[in-house]
Amino acid sequence: MIKYAVIFLVISMIAGGIGLTGVSQLARKISLVLFGLFFLGFLLLIGFAMLVDQAVS
Repeated sequence: MIKYAVIFLVISMIAGGIGLTGVSQLARKISLVLFGLFFLGFLLLIGFAMLVDQAVS
């Protein structure tokens, strides 16, 4: 998922440099949503790992 966020970020930067602002804004929004989902998943996994650690010890 982080791979797709980076891809859309690069597309946004290239489209912004060329002057395609509509495409750039859309790619930026998609990139931010994907990164947010990745980050939330990461936080959930960290929380789950902490719960499992407490249950084991």
